[in-house]
Parts: sequence; structure tokens; C-alpha cells
Amino acid sequence: MIIPQLLELYRSCTLCPRACRVDRTKGELGYCRLPSDIVMDCALSHHGEEPPLSGTGGAGTIFLASCNLGCVYCQNYQISHSAKGRLLTVIELARIMIDLQKSGCHNVEPVTPTPQTPLIMEALCLARAQGLTVPLVYNCGGYENPDVIHLLDGMVDIYLPDFKYGLEEDARMFSDAPDYSKFAVASLQEMVRQVGDDLDVENGIASRGVIIRHLVLPGRLENSKEALRLLRGEVSARIPISLMSQYTPVPKVRSHPLLGRRVTASEYHEIVEFALRLGFENLFIQEVDDRALTPDFNREHPFN
Repeated sequence: MIIPQLLELYRSCTLCPRACRVDRTKGELGYCRLPSDIVMDCALSHHGEEPPLSGTGGAGTIFLASCNLGCVYCQNYQISHSAKGRLLTVIELARIMIDLQKSGCHNVEPVTPTPQTPLIMEALCLARAQGLTVPLVYNCGGYENPDVIHLLDGMVDIYLPDFKYGLEEDARMFSDAPDYSKFAVASLQEMVRQVGDDLDVENGIASRGVIIRHLVLPGRLENSKEALRLLRGEVSARIPISLMSQYTPVPKVRSHPLLGRRVTASEYHEIVEFALRLGFENLFIQEVDDRALTPDFNREHPFN
């Protein structure tokens, strides 16, 4: 059984590349500062994801506390930079998944699941046994342990990883994530082995596959280009890529010499054109308004 193998990882935690090896079952805290419990901020129907995920009923997004990355510019820092939230049992999380399905959501989508993967997967198995049929979307930051991703074979329907960095300098400087691209590429290769390098869409709604997200950062175009080169050379040119333009300086970086402004339209379009020249054809792209701020996630009707 895969679930016992996953749960055992809490005793010497290697759920992510940081491999803190703390015993979370005894209250020892690693980089993510999370116990061996489910810690959730909120769950809701989210309409701001890529169209095949949001559809008309919304994605069944479950915002989990903390993260295994330390992105200084995180657009969701109120949740990801905190280890606080509502403690849930596996039974309670399974019920939330089912409630999201009953509300009309097209999927269930745990956000930053990496440090909490064992109990999430246990809850998923329980929810499946109780009638959950919508796909599971694994929305992660890309800084994954490929051996853990391997264990998820057959449980994850849609992978939604970030691929943040092609350059090691940027990964260390902005996210405190050594060897980010090495781990991200290996994990993406395993994801593609499991679900393919495309997205299966039925009646406009994704049922299986992968979408890779890349957030274009201001002034860091070479990082974006190197990330795309790595994806082209090491993963696949067929893979759907969501090029995101909505970077907004959060309070912590508004005076940062590099990150203190939004991405310009010309910067974003340069990256889109570069992706097309590399042969990527399955792109999700966005409009760019360097005056606008990214809206907060819609927190109406949270399932908490």
C-alpha cells in the first residue's frame, strides 16, 4: 500500500528536496514548520484558474497552510508564509472534497500540498470510497522530491506544477531553493510519465494531464528563457504551459531593486514570443496591465 509508505515519511521527513529529516510525528518542525497534521486555511470554488480547470463551476481549491518554498514575492504570502490554520482530520478533509464536488466544482485542488501529501492522499482515498469522482489537481511549487511524485502514480489526475526558475542564482535569491531546476525537471519528467505531456479536455473541462505554470518576473527575462529551454530540452515541447503575467510587488518587496515593479507588456510579450520560437504551441497567456494589482483570491463560500 502506498499510503503507509507516504505516512512513514513524516518520521524522517523527505517530502521535498530540503530533506529536513525531522520526525514530524513527535512535533519536530522542519523548513515548512508544519506538524504531521492537515493544516488548512480555507476551501472554496475558485474561478481564477486556467479555463479547463475553472470551467463554469470553479476549481475546488483547498488552500493549505505553509509551503516548502520561501519565495520573497509570493502572491499568496498570507497563507504560504504561515503555518497556522485549521487542523483537520483525514475524515474532515475527505468531507470537504466531497462538499466541493457537490457544490459543482470540476475538481479538487489542494494548493501547496507537498509538505502535507501523505494525509491528503489518505483523505483522497477515503473520499473516492465515499463517491468522489472529480479529478484531483496537484497544485505544487515544482520544488518536489521525484521519489515522492513517483509514489503518487495512479492517484493524481492532473498535475499543476510551477516551473519558477531556469537559473540557480534566481532560485536561491528569491526562493531559498538550491538546485530548484534539477529537482523540478526530474519531478516533471515523472509527472509526464504518469499522465502524459498533454491535457485531456472533455466538454471544456480537464480530466487528466499536466499544465506547467511559469510566472514571469520583472527584469528576469533570462531566467524565464532558460526555464523554457529546459522544458523544451528535458521535458516536452507538447506540454501545456501557462505563462503568467500577474506578478505584483507584495509589501515585503515593494522597495526591492528588482522585484519592486510589475512586469511590463513588452517583457511579457518577449517571453511569449520566445516560447513560440522554441516550438511550444499549447500556451495559456494573459493580458498585461502594469497598473493593475492582482486581486485577492475570492474567499466567498469557503468550505471550512
